[in-house]
Amino acid sequence: MGVAVRRYREIKAVLLAVALGFALPGCSAAEAPQSQTAQTQSGLDIETAQGVKHFTVEVVTTPEAQAKGLMFRENLAPDAGMLFIFGSDSPRAFWMKNTILPLDMIFIRSSGEIVAIAENTVPYSLKPIAPREPAAAVLEVNAGTLARLGIKRGDMVHHPAIAIRN
Repeated sequence: MGVAVRRYREIKAVLLAVALGFALPGCSAAEAPQSQTAQTQSGLDIETAQGVKHFTVEVVTTPEAQAKGLMFRENLAPDAGMLFIFGSDSPRAFWMKNTILPLDMIFIRSSGEIVAIAENTVPYSLKPIAPREPAAAVLEVNAGTLARLGIKRGDMVHHPAIAIRN
């Protein structure tokens, strides 16, 4: 496939995501002021076949904080991440604009189930990362974390902001 065709498809996907109102963290041209970033830190557990994996996450719930995400960060602790809470299961799309770090992304249904993953995302890329499965939350961690810890689709995420429906 030619470069022009690939670029056309990437632009078309971004425009479609924006038109449908998907979340595109990093799409804000200006950084959100610190007072609008409403972030809290808390513990998060992922139940895997190899046992429970523990993380300390920054929880972001406001549109301003979600738009900024991990943009411009130069490092992230190995057991840290950022948890984007949206509240309901809907299609989600992310990109890596102004994101220096390569990341793994975990898309989480409102039940806590991991429904999609994106490993080793490309820093600064404008290509949408938009799984077909709807998600209520997205966890971003350092690239390589999913492979290192054996985290897979179907594993369960436990966090107070993710409503577990049994």
